[in-house]
Amino acid sequence: MALSDAILTRLLSLHPKIIDLSLGRMEALLAKLGHPERKLPPVIHVAGTNGKGSTVAYLRHIMAAAGLKAHAYTSPHLVKFHERIRVAGELISEADLTALLEECEQVNGGLPITFFEITTAAAFLAYSRTPADYLILEVGLGGRLDATNVIDPAVSVITTIDYDHQQYLGDTLSLIAHEKAGILKRGRPAIIGVQPDEARAEIERVGERVRATLHIAGQDWSSYEQHGRLVFQDEKGLLDLPLPQLKGRHQIDNAGNAIATLRVLDDPRITDAHIAEGLKSTTWPARMQRLGQGALSALVPAGSELWLDGGHNPSAGRVLAQAFSELNERHSRPLVMVWGMLNTKDVGSFIGCFAGIASRVITITIPDEENAVPADKLAESARAHGLQAETAPNLDAALRQASSTVPAPRILICGSLYLAGRVLAAHGNEEMTKVSGAGRR
Repeated sequence: MALSDAILTRLLSLHPKIIDLSLGRMEALLAKLGHPERKLPPVIHVAGTNGKGSTVAYLRHIMAAAGLKAHAYTSPHLVKFHERIRVAGELISEADLTALLEECEQVNGGLPITFFEITTAAAFLAYSRTPADYLILEVGLGGRLDATNVIDPAVSVITTIDYDHQQYLGDTLSLIAHEKAGILKRGRPAIIGVQPDEARAEIERVGERVRATLHIAGQDWSSYEQHGRLVFQDEKGLLDLPLPQLKGRHQIDNAGNAIATLRVLDDPRITDAHIAEGLKSTTWPARMQRLGQGALSALVPAGSELWLDGGHNPSAGRVLAQAFSELNERHSRPLVMVWGMLNTKDVGSFIGCFAGIASRVITITIPDEENAVPADKLAESARAHGLQAETAPNLDAALRQASSTVPAPRILICGSLYLAGRVLAAHGNEEMTKVSGAGRR
């Protein structure tokens, strides 16, 4: 076990991984640390249900293409905790992470605080001590009471909102949108991605109340595919750009969020050519990721395709099902799903999206996760939605079972970022490198 793993284990025991949305503990700790949140470069604050990570990845890669240094804060991690904290484009070092966590723990003095709060404080310390051009800051959960919502952003971004974490954010899109819109700040610009009508109406209401300047998708800007290109249009004009490297029609929307953000920032150092280069170079693990050669490849027959996606809510299910349906239209082969999920998610609404698309569903229980839905329960849900389903004792067995499909199948491992992290770790060095990735390109 690495030193930071030992420290993280201790932090989890002292500050359980419990969601307790509040800003009081965070504000008190940051005050004791000398307010690092006030010593940050210009912040791009990103909230939403789907597309946050991809939007952050586009921004990060475009800025790298322009030769800029960007801090980035994301969650959860897939393989190692360090993925959450990029300092000036690079994953935080083991030594720095260890020292920062110990400093925050000492300053907190044993007072109640959550795991996410204390690790976010450590990230702010790192960012305040290393120069950079921007900080791209992803919300952990919600927005209004999230631990990241202690900054004054240069611009806020709200990506597509859907049902998720209803036990904390509310059981209607309006209530969820209200929590997400809590990142809007008085007089600050905000990019509003493609939204359901109910969510957009609530965001506009909050924006009007705090007098934020909203730039709304489909109203003030738009992004769409045309003749194999990405077209972005706003009041400043039209951009004709290459399609993103990330797969799926929904990535057009996510790329649009990033481009709209950069157009509002209006940084002369970032040109249209840098945007084009960033779109072509952006990678983001476990988002419609086709796995290359690795340990898991040996478990499936030659000619098969092995895909990974961490989407886990109804909206993610819809866009994923649509993407694989379109993929099948271009190159037909049976789709076999290897599916694991947590009981905090809407299992039925996710798997129901694949009725008529997936030929088989092989369910597994995500290992070492107390909230994992048992494989037999997942199989029951899949069958209830008209899908052919069977269980497997583990991932390796599921892939071997999938291999009996003829012709050689397209295998999609999906349902949870926690499952995705285990897949990447099991697959081996090539995919681990993609997770760690170089910050500067």
